[in-house]
Amino acid sequence: MQNKIRYFNFIMTAAILIMSGCASQNEMKEANVNPDFPGPWQSDSFAQRFQEATTKNPTVVESAIELSDKYAKLAEEASLLRQQNQTLNSRNQQLRDQVTDIESRLKQTQTELKEANEFLVEMRLELSNWKTDVLGFREEMRSAQTAQLQALMKVLKALGGDSVIETARSNSIGKPVASNKK
Repeated sequence: MQNKIRYFNFIMTAAILIMSGCASQNEMKEANVNPDFPGPWQSDSFAQRFQEATTKNPTVVESAIELSDKYAKLAEEASLLRQQNQTLNSRNQQLRDQVTDIESRLKQTQTELKEANEFLVEMRLELSNWKTDVLGFREEMRSAQTAQLQALMKVLKALGGDSVIETARSNSIGKPVASNKK
C-alpha cells in the first residue's frame, strides 16, 4: 500500500515538474528571439533541428513511469533478496549449532578413545607379564607333575601294581610302545 502511495506521489510530482517546465520552455522560446543572430538562425527549422533530437527521447512522464517501474522491480528484487538472506542466516545458525554439537561429541569420543588405548596398553603389559610368569613356572610345573607321578607309582607298587606305567613313561620319550603281555 505504501509503495502505491509513493508511486502516486512520484508521478504527481513529475507531472507538476513537467507542466512547469513546459510553461518555462514557452517563455524561453519567446525570449530566445535575439536580433543579434542572423535570420536563418532565428527560423523555426533551425530550432527544430535541436528539438527533433529531444523528441526521439522519451518524455519526462514516460521517463518517470519507466523509472517507477524499474523502482518497483528493484524493490521486489530487494525484498526477495532480503528473504533469501534471512533464510540463509537461519540455515547458517542451524549449521553452527550442529557443528558445536558435533565438536562436543568428537571431544568426548576422543577422550574415550584415549582411555581405551591406555587400557589396552595396560592389558598388553599385564598379558606379557602373565606369559612370562606362566612360561617361567612351566619347568616347575613339570617337575611337580613328575613328582606326583612317581608318588602314584610308589603307591601302585605298594598296592601290588605292575610296572607297566614305567615302560609307558620311558616309551613316551621316544621308543615305540611294546606290549608286556605274557
